[in-house]
Amino acid sequence: MKPRTDLTTGPITSTLLLFALPTLGSSVLQSANGSIDAVWVGNLLGENALAATTNGNLVMFLLTAFVFGFGMAATILIGQAIGRGSMHEAKEVVGTAVGTFAPLAVLIAVVGWFLAPHLLAVLGTGPEITPLARAFLRVTFLAMPAILMQTMLMMALRGAGDALTPLIFMALAVVLDVILNPLFILGKGPFPQMGIGGSAFAMAVANYTSLVAMLVYVYLRRHPLRLTGTELQMLRPAPHILRLMLSKGLPIGLQMVVVSSAMLTMMSLVNREGVDTTAAFGANQQLWTYVQMPAMALGAAVSAMAAQNIGAGRWDRVSRITRVGIALNFLLTGGLVLALAFADRYALALFLGADSPAIAIGQHIANVATWGFIAFGITMVLFGTIRANGQVIWPLIILTISLYPVRLGVALGLRGWLGVDALWLSFPVAMVATMLMAGALYLHGGWRRDSAISHLEDAEVAELGPQLSVTTEASPPTSPRNPGLPPARETTPAE
Repeated sequence: MKPRTDLTTGPITSTLLLFALPTLGSSVLQSANGSIDAVWVGNLLGENALAATTNGNLVMFLLTAFVFGFGMAATILIGQAIGRGSMHEAKEVVGTAVGTFAPLAVLIAVVGWFLAPHLLAVLGTGPEITPLARAFLRVTFLAMPAILMQTMLMMALRGAGDALTPLIFMALAVVLDVILNPLFILGKGPFPQMGIGGSAFAMAVANYTSLVAMLVYVYLRRHPLRLTGTELQMLRPAPHILRLMLSKGLPIGLQMVVVSSAMLTMMSLVNREGVDTTAAFGANQQLWTYVQMPAMALGAAVSAMAAQNIGAGRWDRVSRITRVGIALNFLLTGGLVLALAFADRYALALFLGADSPAIAIGQHIANVATWGFIAFGITMVLFGTIRANGQVIWPLIILTISLYPVRLGVALGLRGWLGVDALWLSFPVAMVATMLMAGALYLHGGWRRDSAISHLEDAEVAELGPQLSVTTEASPPTSPRNPGLPPARETTPAE
């Protein structure tokens, strides 16, 4: 199946769904991979080893969160450039992204190897698991260049309308990781016995192999975003593109940090309620990871598709893409919420055991809170559209408000009236609050005037300066770094 790069024509519903499904598949594979790795480590090395991996996974998540932000910025810029018919500008974004983050990822690996013991001390790692955690974290840092660059490239490909290639090579990385984990942990066959470090080493081998295979595939298939010949000079970061990626990417990365820190705060409140309640909440968190995946995939698909249509000036399609995304969210996320309502006991038993007293608590938590993910899905679609035109500050502000003053306000402020149920109710209340604020931003926020690609062109013109002043009436304006390309099409909203 050949990846489709043009998302500005054709039926919206089928195109959006076919684009979102591979992204959803990638998310499911990532989560399943983490779960399977935990099973290998826990069963082969014991509870201390499993606890030690938590530190490495936390560091990996925080680093990936920031790269996700810059990858999302690249998705927006690439999508708008392709929508405008400027593959050259799309390649410039790819070149700047790779040229900037490849050396940075290597630097992170080297510095992380030496700072791992100090980082564990900052995280407050217990002395009984520190040696295991140090061995795991150091090898995890060695895997980071492949993980970070693969994340960046996969998001760039999605910005070009290609969600299938990332799925193929995510699947390759997951399969290799699952197979290699026990081999490197136990030292089977020709593989060395590495203990807990073997789990991280398997992850490194799997991701480096997948990254190289993806690059080979991109060039053999002559993917439109590949850099060849003189285009390789684009790997030298363009300052105006890098500035724009930083200004758009940092707030998106911070959103993930805000979400994580808010969850850690809520977790500290849940831990006070006893072991059974904590276990029940943890089991629901595992289920919620999968419930929210369709919303996340739809949000990413809407963002990539809307970016191309904004670049092409097709604002009528942008509005329809948003409406279709919301309808598909009701179908997919709503369907999962409904299915879980009927099968919650069986689903919770997978994590808690069939006879656990925590199951009844877990069912109550699910009944109070899980429906909120429908509102969460609508928010992801609205934020996906808004971000597609470069507006990233207001979504960060909205998330911060809903996750701290709103969620914590309900959890703590209503505690005396509702008891522990105030904790569970705070989740859907925060999700609904986020949805309402996102809806107000979408309808009245003025985000349609904030064009990321026009900022790119303005920055480029300012950087080149006076040399652009010499033009003639006989020659139509062209992109200064892309001779022969037509000027940008008008992007006045049709709504």
